[in-house]
Amino acid sequence: MFSDFLKRLTAPDPAPLGEDDARLALAALLVRIARSDRDYAPAEIRRIDRVLKTRYGLTDQKAEELRSAAETLEAQAPDTVRFTRAIKDTVAYEQRESVMEALWSVVLADGSREDEEDALMRLVASLLGVNDRDSNLARRRVEQREGG
Repeated sequence: MFSDFLKRLTAPDPAPLGEDDARLALAALLVRIARSDRDYAPAEIRRIDRVLKTRYGLTDQKAEELRSAAETLEAQAPDTVRFTRAIKDTVAYEQRESVMEALWSVVLADGSREDEEDALMRLVASLLGVNDRDSNLARRRVEQREGG
């Protein structure tokens, strides 16, 4: 399953992803950002599940299943570019800002921001075509909403 998905992502001119594959790509990107500081904290896992549940209207079990599949995919994926390209190609700019909010919420879930997370967030924002200002605004909205 994952090898086919990765082949589609790494094709020279990949077709836009369907809804299920786009969900998986976003979930894998959330996992990647959570793992970027080498501390995949329970708070980050819970936050990923909550983001997936809220964003896609999933049950707790379906959100956990999607995250589990994303964990496997993320471990096998060679780079972040593939996930971001898949998301950028299927998600309008305004909605990519909400993707940035989801990513920031995972980064901030464990109460600390590590250099590795900040560096990956800058890269992801750039790859998604989200400018620094909008990424910063997304982070601030999450901090206000989450009480950080």
